Amino acid sequence: MKKIITAFVLAVFVSLQTTAQDKPFWNEIQNFKKQDSLSRLKKNSIVFIGSSSFRMWNDAETIFKKYNVINRGFGGSGLKDANDYIKELVLDYKPKQVVIYSGENDIASGVSGKETFERFSTFFNNIRTQLPKTNIAYVSMKLSPSRIQFAEELLKANALIEEYIKTQKNASYIDITSKMLDSAGKLRPDLFLNDMLHMNPKGYAIWQEAITPYLIK
Repeated sequence: MKKIITAFVLAVFVSLQTTAQDKPFWNEIQNFKKQDSLSRLKKNSIVFIGSSSFRMWNDAETIFKKYNVINRGFGGSGLKDANDYIKELVLDYKPKQVVIYSGENDIASGVSGKETFERFSTFFNNIRTQLPKTNIAYVSMKLSPSRIQFAEELLKANALIEEYIKTQKNASYIDITSKMLDSAGKLRPDLFLNDMLHMNPKGYAIWQEAITPYLIK
């Protein structure tokens, strides 16, 4: 009988492990956990969470060293993914601030601006409920030459998120969208890599200037 029970428990455990590993971005999250296990976790930290625009900001932790930034961007992710891994990406760090850049991939996958906002508000409220003293800053979604067809929904989501954040305490909306346009309000291809989606150092310099005033020391 004991052998049967043991075999059953083992089968359930293996099944749960397999199911977890099938989740999108499972490997990326495990890599973050491994990094954390190999180094002392920064106290009083700021967590950058979001998609590839944060992931590819390779020197973000160095640039913002005095703010104790932990960069936890993972490419291709959306707001739903951020919420699915909220414990590993946010709650476990108990940060003083969370800076979010996410939503662009949601819209590119066909999600409406309104639903993208709803995903954001869910994520925001889950952080606020469990970490009520943590400041939350949202970096507006950029317009990219390769995704210009999504501009209307993206701007709609930005506007809804901005209005929502105005109603919240200890929260900020950081506009980088307008700062990446030229004087005529047009996109600047010179800020992007060849894929016309991800940014080059000139693009990140604009982000650094826009984000820095909102970071908490």
